[in-house]
Order: sequence, then structure tokens, then C-alpha cells
Amino acid sequence: MKFSKRNKIQILFKTLSIFILFVSIKGGVMPADQFNKLNKEEKRVIIEKGTEAPFSGDLLNEKREGTFTCRQCGAALYYSASKFESHCGWPSFDDEIKGAVLRIPDADGRRTEIVCSNCKAHLGHVFLGEKFTEKDTRHCVNSISMDFIPEKLELEEKAVFAGGCFWGVEYYMQQINGVKSVVSGYTGGKSEAPTYEDVSYKNTGHYEAVEITYDPALVNFETLAKTFFEIHDPTQKNGQGPDIGKQYRSAVFYQDEEQKIITQKLINQLKDKGYKIATKILAPAAFYRAEEYHQDYYDNRGKLPYCHGYVKRF
Repeated sequence: MKFSKRNKIQILFKTLSIFILFVSIKGGVMPADQFNKLNKEEKRVIIEKGTEAPFSGDLLNEKREGTFTCRQCGAALYYSASKFESHCGWPSFDDEIKGAVLRIPDADGRRTEIVCSNCKAHLGHVFLGEKFTEKDTRHCVNSISMDFIPEKLELEEKAVFAGGCFWGVEYYMQQINGVKSVVSGYTGGKSEAPTYEDVSYKNTGHYEAVEITYDPALVNFETLAKTFFEIHDPTQKNGQGPDIGKQYRSAVFYQDEEQKIITQKLINQLKDKGYKIATKILAPAAFYRAEEYHQDYYDNRGKLPYCHGYVKRF
């Protein structure tokens, strides 16, 4: 298989990640001034010892072979072989990597907190005597406290599109072969971790958008971008169909220079056909996953989008 320049860079990055993982397992320590920057919600859980909502974490149903690492410092915490289904709403493990996790009794003595032994990031709590596995131990860990490094190299790239209500864009993008996942969320605004109410009523400047993870061996960015321009009205300003508001503006948040060039090329083609394009080409910005009831909205309800539909334009 021939790899593009971006794919080769991605392979190099993955290899470097595996090397860092190896160092962390062997006892390497990341200096405090090099810790990963945390967003508002990550700080609430990792620093302020909060708890994410049950059944909301992106690692809850992670079943691939690999290693779970600390979100703050990158230290290896758990192997996937120790993960099991407890139906509690948070990732559960019956063993940690030796020396990776510290246990600290809560002040009231009722529970035992677990933290990363390297950076003291809050992970969750550990429980004994529940008989889930032979080890009779359950590390109940917040997904947001961890990252995941898969054992097998997987090539994937991301694209971010805003085209009105994210429900409809999500629905059509999910139909494309090679698309691994589509997440509805908010991007391009001026505040961290916004809620739907913030975006809708507090003038945060965010767009409703979708973050697409796709396999470049099966589908390319140009195909995704063409589909985007054909499932919404790229000529409408400050809204989409009956949905009016700045959060419903049309935009492509390019993830690299190649995506930017391709998007501009497609817009030029549409302009040559007489379309007055309102879609903006914007630099990448922090993307925040929307509330769970927004995810897979139409699939979960067995309905079709009300303000999106396919119109051939290329």
C-alpha cells in the first residue's frame, strides 16, 4: 500500500506514541511543566476530583487491544486485558499496571480514591468484594481522565464541518463508506466546554458542527467535502432551512493545508456554476462533544432530517 505524506507523518507519530508509552511503563516521568493542557471539564474531574456523567465517556465501550494512559501526563495506567464490563457507567478494570496507580482513602473512610502515581491526576475510585472477576477488584475510572493507545496501527484522519443543525449533517455523513465515526458538537467559539444552552442563548460564537473520523484508505477528504456541500444549502447565511442563528452558519474547519486547498477549490467550482457561497473556510478550533441526546439523533429515533437533503451540485 502506498502512503501519502500525511499518512507517513501519522505512522511516525504513532510510533513515537508507542515509544513514549514504553518509556512511561518503564518508569519515565513527565515534568510538571510538560503536562498536557486540560480544558475546563477535564480540570473539573482530574484536578478538582469531580465525576463525569455515567455512560457518557468515550472510553466506556472501548474494546480494542491497547493501553489506557493518563490524560494529564501520559503515563501508562491499565492494559486492555484488565478491562471488563461492570454496567456501572464508567470504564472498569480489575488490575492496574504495576506502580501506576495510588490508592488514597477518602476523608470519610467510605471510599478509596485512585490517582495517577506520576502526576496525582484524579482517576476515580476502587472497590473490593463485588465478585465481578476473580481478582475481586474494580477500578471505576472516568473516561475523561484517560487516553487510549491502540496496539494495532490504524490510519485515520479527521474533518470538521458546520452546516446548520448537526443532527442532519451527522445523519448523511454516517452513510459514507470509510467514515468511522461522526460526533456532533460545538466549535469556533470563545468559551470552553459550552453546553447546548450556552451556544443557543448566550452568544458564545460557536457553530453546531460534526467531527468526522475517517479511513483515508477508503474515502478521501474531497469526497466528504463534496457530500457536505450537497447535503446542505451552502448559499444560506446565518442559518439552514428554518433554523436561524449564528450557531447554524456554514463553515469548513480545515485540519491541515491540504483540506484548506481542496475546500477552496470546491467553492470556486460552485461559484463558477453560479452559486453565491456563504460557507466560510476557517482554521481548526477546539471541538467540544455535544450532550449525549444529540448523538446519533435520527438513527435513535428512526426519523429523517427535516432541514437537510441531497442535492447534486458537482
